[in-house]
Amino acid sequence: MPEPHNLSFEPRAEGPYTRRMNTCRLYYSPGSCSLAAHVVLEETGAPYVLDAVPVAEGATQSPRYLAINPKGRVPALELPGEPRVLTELPAIVTLIARRHRAVLDMLPADPLDEARCNEWFAWLTGWVHGVGFGGLWRPARFIAAPALHAAVSAHARGTIEASYATIEQRLADGREYAVPCGYTVVDPFLLVLYRWGVRIGLPMRDTCPAWSALTSRLLERPAVQRVLRDEGIEFAV
Repeated sequence: MPEPHNLSFEPRAEGPYTRRMNTCRLYYSPGSCSLAAHVVLEETGAPYVLDAVPVAEGATQSPRYLAINPKGRVPALELPGEPRVLTELPAIVTLIARRHRAVLDMLPADPLDEARCNEWFAWLTGWVHGVGFGGLWRPARFIAAPALHAAVSAHARGTIEASYATIEQRLADGREYAVPCGYTVVDPFLLVLYRWGVRIGLPMRDTCPAWSALTSRLLERPAVQRVLRDEGIEFAV
């Protein structure tokens, strides 16, 4: 894995990189929902360390990682001085944005706009990601009987398609970003979900023109470009 832009790493025995005393460590899997946290970290311009835990290779279920994060999921954020990692994407990006508010305006100061960010995240993580893509890619989480896995996945795909229509409807009112006030912590996660839509064969450009326009704007951001390069992801609208 190439070294991320503007970061400095030192080798350590138990993993590819080690943190400096004043940096955090992001445990991530390339192309997963952790990409959104990676983008927000990169937008801050502050130093941080990456530790790859590829889901496809079963690394999130390894003894090493389960000792760090017993949930066996990414992202997880290790913070200097904290005895345990911070988990769950909404919590991680909110903390990053709050701590770097002086240089990163991705968490709205207005309470209602912040609530809109939380509204987006509650639905995107719980329903679209958890129920939709969770059911599509990991039906065994929902029902043990293998004979029913295909039916669960088919139903989950319908959930995703309906949810994507709702997202497009929300974005099609003329706003440039998920929350009308501007670029927020929600938008990098919409970038992830757009890519997943392409991945499962949805005609995103045809059915989601407003979302496609948002994605194009995000792909123009230098921080997003660096993150995609660092994770080895090729992505075009």
